[in-house]
Amino acid sequence: MRQRLIVIITLVAVIVVLIALNAASYVRIESAGDSEVSPDRSTFNSGATGTQALYDFLDESGQPVMRWRESTSSLLASADPKPATFIVIGPLQVGYTKRETRELLSWVESGGRLLIVDRRPDRRLLDGREDWTIDPLGYPWSDLDPNNFEQMTSGIAPIKPAQPTALARNVESVMPSRFMGAIMFEPRQANSPTASEDTGADDEEEEPGYFERPSPDVSDPEQPAGQSNDRSLAPVVHFREKRGALLVDYPYGNGRIVLLSDPYIVANNGIGRADNLLLAMNAVTGGGGMIAFDEFHQGRPATHNELFQYFSGTPVLAICAQLALIGVAVVWSQGRRFARPLPLPHVDRRSKLEFVASMAELQQRARAHDLALENIYARVRRVLVRYGGVSNSTPRAEIARRVAMRSGLNREELETLMRNCEETINGAPTHAKEVLRLAQRLRDIESKLGLRTRSRDEKQAD
Repeated sequence: MRQRLIVIITLVAVIVVLIALNAASYVRIESAGDSEVSPDRSTFNSGATGTQALYDFLDESGQPVMRWRESTSSLLASADPKPATFIVIGPLQVGYTKRETRELLSWVESGGRLLIVDRRPDRRLLDGREDWTIDPLGYPWSDLDPNNFEQMTSGIAPIKPAQPTALARNVESVMPSRFMGAIMFEPRQANSPTASEDTGADDEEEEPGYFERPSPDVSDPEQPAGQSNDRSLAPVVHFREKRGALLVDYPYGNGRIVLLSDPYIVANNGIGRADNLLLAMNAVTGGGGMIAFDEFHQGRPATHNELFQYFSGTPVLAICAQLALIGVAVVWSQGRRFARPLPLPHVDRRSKLEFVASMAELQQRARAHDLALENIYARVRRVLVRYGGVSNSTPRAEIARRVAMRSGLNREELETLMRNCEETINGAPTHAKEVLRLAQRLRDIESKLGLRTRSRDEKQAD
């Protein structure tokens, strides 16, 4: 038992250490991973760069909102409910492939509304038909604190609406970050491939493209914001900073594409600044209907196991796996022999009552009444001898006298009972009722004297 206690204490200590290590590792990863250099724009992320605040606000205000965790092919299917606005917030953890881009743009062309929030969006999602570029005003550094308002907005003034539009409704000014993307409408080089052209790359291996600033000899900074080529309609500029636009949208087929070039507006660390929340609500709810946030390309696709999905991103799954490994190791070690083979212990299946019942049945069938009485009388006589303080060879008359003198029983009746029992044992004629009567009287004397020979015999047998 002591060895088992040591093993149990060791297992408990190992489990506690594993839980502590997993918890510490999880907290360290979370604190180190939430930064502007490698942001997590998922609606599941409650950190500075996440968008959980916007999602919760939409949900609690009664807006139809959901997390889209399927592939883009599901948008073209008859999904119920089918999204009216699809939101892609970058940078993405999993880039769009060429096939997924075609599926998403086909959905927009059929009447959907695509909202892209990114400082350097994938130009294929914008169809690459507009002669304009997007350049971030700056790039975050590794030790930047995303919760530090001064570091995030140093040198940036609030931006007022460029014109009264539905996306600018009730918004006086918004506060972007110093890393916003400036959308500039400039002509592209003639030999620069557009996203609509097929480059021949494989669907799964093609790297996402971005709008790059054209060379100075081709760009025309004085080009009007509304001017575009013949391949698309001119975009509408809703907010504009002196170096470029912040929010634009333009039609695409029967749908519309909206581009917001700074995720800080909708992120947890910036949505509460100025009128950022109002702008985010206008941009998200402007199309009406179901609002879907793209979580599939944020690295959180839907899984078939809801329990694993619930604990995803926590140390619970790692702890369970380690506990299962410990259990397998314990079972394997217990099933291995580390010494010579030992015979299995022989366990007697027969109980004491089964033995007594068998002997009683055997005596009844053999009519061995004297043998049955002898077993009882021998035990009672030994106890009477000890009770009277005499030896085992003392005559029964002396035994009866000494017991009667000490207990107050009738000496003659006790002596007569002992004589009848001895005569029956020695072969005197008798029958079952007589033997039962003698045995009952012996038990009565035993009870009156408080001898309890049967309980004593049971203790000795144990």
